[in-house]
Amino acid sequence: MKNPWTLLLLAWLVALAATAGALFIGEVMLMVPCQLCWYQRIFMFPLALILGMACFSEDRRGAVYALPLALGGTAMAGYHTLLVAGLIPKAWLPCSAGVSCADQRLEILNGIQIPWLSLAAFAAIGLLLTLFLRKTSR
Repeated sequence: MKNPWTLLLLAWLVALAATAGALFIGEVMLMVPCQLCWYQRIFMFPLALILGMACFSEDRRGAVYALPLALGGTAMAGYHTLLVAGLIPKAWLPCSAGVSCADQRLEILNGIQIPWLSLAAFAAIGLLLTLFLRKTSR
């Protein structure tokens, strides 16, 4: 890629699609998110705003501000994915009341669960931002 700003644009589009998907699931499908899903939303929603502003203003600092959010979201989504897969004991479950974080059953595209999609989105954003920052630091 000759223009590194394309990487920032792609990161913003991923964050925008993930935010739109989370809002659709919660507001249109009326599915109540679990506690870990709420934490992932706390990381994702600002990414859509920060990366959008960084793209339109061509400001490299937006990627610097967004990278910790992407990494934190990756960690949170990774924990949630391991919990849903049964690789983390349910005694470590952060949900004490309401929707269970380990027993969520929403699947898209023949078996892809929402925490996996969240993990993929955060990892893609983190990778794109890292590549962008490396290309623009020269």
